[in-house]
Amino acid sequence: MWRQSALLVFLLLLVHQICATNEQEHACPPSSCGKITNITYPFRLRGDPKGCGDNRYELACENNVTVLYSYSGKYHVQAINYNNFTIRVVDPGVQQPNCSSLPRYFLSPTNFSDSDNFYLDRYQIQNRCYPWKRAFQKHIIFLNCRHAVIDNEKYVETDPCIKWHSKGYIYAIAGDLIAKDFEVGCEVKLVAPTSWWGLDTNNSSYTQMHRALLYGFELSWINLACVDQCGNPDCAFDAYSQKLQCSMYFCRNFLGGRRYFIEGAKGCKNC
Repeated sequence: MWRQSALLVFLLLLVHQICATNEQEHACPPSSCGKITNITYPFRLRGDPKGCGDNRYELACENNVTVLYSYSGKYHVQAINYNNFTIRVVDPGVQQPNCSSLPRYFLSPTNFSDSDNFYLDRYQIQNRCYPWKRAFQKHIIFLNCRHAVIDNEKYVETDPCIKWHSKGYIYAIAGDLIAKDFEVGCEVKLVAPTSWWGLDTNNSSYTQMHRALLYGFELSWINLACVDQCGNPDCAFDAYSQKLQCSMYFCRNFLGGRRYFIEGAKGCKNC
């Protein structure tokens, strides 16, 4: 009997310690760097007091610019949205108004994981309620072709902006490159993501593509938010209510234009 009592006391102390740690992380005042003035949990700035924010989401402040180091590169932070759990970053190689500037990093969907384990994958780009739909990102693909592409409208000329030293013609495509659109004699040189909603994948000039690159792309920390608010990663962000919905089956269905939760859904504290 005393062993059960001792175990119960130990568990209560453990829960109290975890709660105290969480309260400390959330109680820290926001940090700021440059134009990003609301750096708070789960983020922290390098050099912030120990216990503030989550070490896995540490940002740096370099020359008054907030920087995210991830995917073997560094990206400039443009905005943090704590309402929908996204951070928007831009490749520092893209500069305004220089249309000849290019991203430094080759970043395609294969760089990102769809894992639910935020310990392994800090960020996601996929809409967790609609796994077939990439919610946050489109892509701009740069190709070097040995010959001019005339009869494919997806291939947009980058001249006079982009002039690589390689021979041939340089084109850019907004959106994904599917097999039927791949021209013989063309080679993919660079892939860069963007979350700019103004990008028309069917009819965009290179000026618009460059503007999309300047806008940057969004990453989501929704898995961590789900664990914090729902106790497990089995939840989804409801864009209509701008809240997390905790559910045994995290996806919701749409039927006849009317939204409804799958049977078995449960509520969530603070959602």
